Amino acid sequence: MTALAGEALEDDRIIRESGIDARIASVVLPVLRGMGFRLVRVRLSGQNGLTLQIMAEREDGTMTVEDCEEVSRAVSPALDVADPVEKAYHLEVSSPGIDRPLVRKSDFSAWAGHHVKMETSILVTDRKRFKGKIAEAGETDVLIERDVPAYGDEPTVRVPYEAIAEARLVLTDDLIRDALSKDNKARKEARKRRGEPEEADAENEI
Repeated sequence: MTALAGEALEDDRIIRESGIDARIASVVLPVLRGMGFRLVRVRLSGQNGLTLQIMAEREDGTMTVEDCEEVSRAVSPALDVADPVEKAYHLEVSSPGIDRPLVRKSDFSAWAGHHVKMETSILVTDRKRFKGKIAEAGETDVLIERDVPAYGDEPTVRVPYEAIAEARLVLTDDLIRDALSKDNKARKEARKRRGEPEEADAENEI
């Protein structure tokens, strides 16, 4: 078994990279895992020269500016040694953001009730693009309530996870409120685990 195949087996994401992005992911995955972070996405783009974006988060879904800096310092040496990118590039480590990509089954469960844009790699009910609310996240597929069903379409559609090529939350007021609430709750729980006083981050509460 190759190192890349071994990392793929340990990667619980249902949406993964291909090509050079996959090679980069195989380098950063073990580094992130050892630090207590999860990889969300790797993307090498050619805008303004080459930019390597590594999107990551902690297990509880939080990701601070300090976390991004910590991850950047840790993955840079690993990337220098493995050298998966032949040309010079700018490394950018970021959080998933509120309108985040959904890459794990648990992402769809965590954000059930919110709206998502989705593209599939194969036709599902004669379509490859879907937009609607996550009504249910099952073991093998996700149930989407279409925002505006086209003529002849059913109001809901089940999309198998294995068919999803890309999925991202749609920014809404409800999503912003829910995301901020979850973030505050996760930060409070993290402070409790570290034995820090709750009022330390009071100005960030909503």
